Amino acid sequence: MLTKDERRLKIKRNIRGRVSGTSDRPRLTVFRSNKQIYAQVVNDAEGKTLASASSLKIVDKATKKELAAKVGELIAKNAQEAGIQAVVFDRNGYLYHGRVKELADAARNGGLKF
Repeated sequence: MLTKDERRLKIKRNIRGRVSGTSDRPRLTVFRSNKQIYAQVVNDAEGKTLASASSLKIVDKATKKELAAKVGELIAKNAQEAGIQAVVFDRNGYLYHGRVKELADAARNGGLKF
């Protein structure tokens, strides 16, 4: 029987075998901790982070879902400032539900295509 973390890492390896970021379409990856949520736009060919955003610097009193939506808007803005219009989404082994879905929807509304 796999633990929760082992299961997520197994799913993550499977996803990363299929999803890779290029200079044309970098990878938008999400990391979710118990309190915070982080997003990065990564070019895997060069191994460089092109844009990032996290809920660490957001000081508003809000629910975790609302913070995730703000991070989604922020990553979309940062990516567009870096000249990125389209990305491939990497949910990093997390279910596409809750905070991960809120972040993705907000990034789409912010102008990113994936």
